[in-house]
Amino acid sequence: MHSSYRAAFNAAFTDELFSKYVADLQGRLSAESGFRLAETPVFLTEELTSRITTAAREIYDQLARPEAIARMKSAIPERWNSPGMDALPQLTQVDLAIVREKDGSLGPRLIELQGFPSLSCFEVVQARAWSDALAGIPGLPEGPWSPYFSGLDEQGFLALLRKVIVADEDPEEVILMDLWPEKQKTWVDFSATKLLFGVDSVCPTTLEKEGRALYRRKDGRRIRVKRIYNRVVFDELIQRDVTLPFDYREELDVTWAPHPNWYWTWSKYSLPLLDHPAVPKARYLSEIDELPADLTKRYVLKPLFSFAGGGVNVDPTPEDVARVPENERSVWCLQEKIDYEPCLTAADGGGVKVEIRMMFFRPDGEPRPTLGLNLCRLSRGKMLGVDFNKDFTWVGSSVAIHPLSAETQPG
Repeated sequence: MHSSYRAAFNAAFTDELFSKYVADLQGRLSAESGFRLAETPVFLTEELTSRITTAAREIYDQLARPEAIARMKSAIPERWNSPGMDALPQLTQVDLAIVREKDGSLGPRLIELQGFPSLSCFEVVQARAWSDALAGIPGLPEGPWSPYFSGLDEQGFLALLRKVIVADEDPEEVILMDLWPEKQKTWVDFSATKLLFGVDSVCPTTLEKEGRALYRRKDGRRIRVKRIYNRVVFDELIQRDVTLPFDYREELDVTWAPHPNWYWTWSKYSLPLLDHPAVPKARYLSEIDELPADLTKRYVLKPLFSFAGGGVNVDPTPEDVARVPENERSVWCLQEKIDYEPCLTAADGGGVKVEIRMMFFRPDGEPRPTLGLNLCRLSRGKMLGVDFNKDFTWVGSSVAIHPLSAETQPG
């Protein structure tokens, strides 16, 4: 972490500063966040930025190998296998924990992968709010502050993201699709998507199907849906046994961003297929004949298809493993534990753990993605989930930012 920026921010921090930031952010979005906002942004050093960007890109390249994709496609359930899958997802998330390396420096460790959207639009607005909140703090460079990579500024990033979400369509004929979107904790991101691109959030249960075409209703009008910014989490769809007006296996006259199959294909299911210094060892339960002797101390038991840490067991016992049904063991893994380093110092002097999500964006037809943006999650509990951080401050949603006035910018 950037020690001088951290010292300057902590010295100036007050509850009033934080309250003004929260009010400003929520005012910009006309919505309250369904998750906790952390009291600070993250300030990365150039060295750590270089390490995490390099690791994220190299992990992406391993995921993109044709032989790896062919193996990962076996994770797609027949019931949800949709036609027209593209060669690579338009949106990819690589989640990295910040750890202490053997030489004492800070470095990344892979936590999770998603071929699925994240809070891209919300992070744009969150970075704007933090940039304004930092203005005038003694010891900090003059803003604006940026959360972007690959030499992008806000204008360049928004142009990239528009290509991914809207492409060449009329924004009115593009929908952000999620189940009961106004009830989701991520509603602030949906509000930000509407603010930045004019794309409405629509529940798939309200769509109408005619032949291969989908339609939605708005202000008494029937509007054709030509592109779907796909935010439906299949876990929720399956658990709630939701009836939809279309079948995912049907040929539909829509384009997807991303295609639904990437939800299954690039996920924690990919972890055992990766070989990289920043990737902890992981194995499918179905391929383990004998449990390690140090199971509880050194391993985590994970379901491969869940979001927000659901179902993760950080202290598994042999009995826990035995309870996983035989026919489900191919979608569970044992992964080496990762020791997050409490590397961010809070104003009270306590250490805070940092996880950074590296976001890749690939417009239709582009052969490679661009590493564009990040979000951070801060924790002082045993895990990063909400349930493990209820009684703490300086935890929750954040973003890593750097001053554009600096001579060099993160790659």
